[in-house]
Amino acid sequence: MSGRPDSVPLQEGPMSYPNSGQFQYSVLEVHREMPKDHFIWSLLCFIYCNPCCLGLAALIHSVKARDRKVQGDIEGAHNYSSTARTLNIISTVLFCLFAVIAIILTAVLFDRITRLLQNYGRF
Repeated sequence: MSGRPDSVPLQEGPMSYPNSGQFQYSVLEVHREMPKDHFIWSLLCFIYCNPCCLGLAALIHSVKARDRKVQGDIEGAHNYSSTARTLNIISTVLFCLFAVIAIILTAVLFDRITRLLQNYGRF
C-alpha cells in the first residue's frame, strides 16, 4: 500500500491457490482522482462572457463542486464539476461566435461607410 490518502485497497490478505499449498499476498489499489471544480474558468466566464447567464450558472456549479469536494462527496463533486465544465464550454463557444460576428459586422459597416463617403465626395 502506497500510503496515499486517495488510494483505497480493495483486497488485502492471503490468497491460496487450490491444490498448491502456496499463499500469495496481493494488494489492489484504486486511485480516485479529485475532480476539478473549474472555478477560475467559471469566474472568467461570469465576468467576461456571460451569454444567457451561463457564466453565472457555471460559477454556481463550480462552487457546489468545491463544497462537495471539501465534504468528501467525490461523486457529487464530479457531477457538479462536469456540469460546470459543460456550461463553461457552451459559454466560451457562444462568446467566441459573438466576437467573430461582431468583428465581421464592424468590418462590413466600416467598408460601407467608407464607400458611402467616397461616393458622397464625387457629387
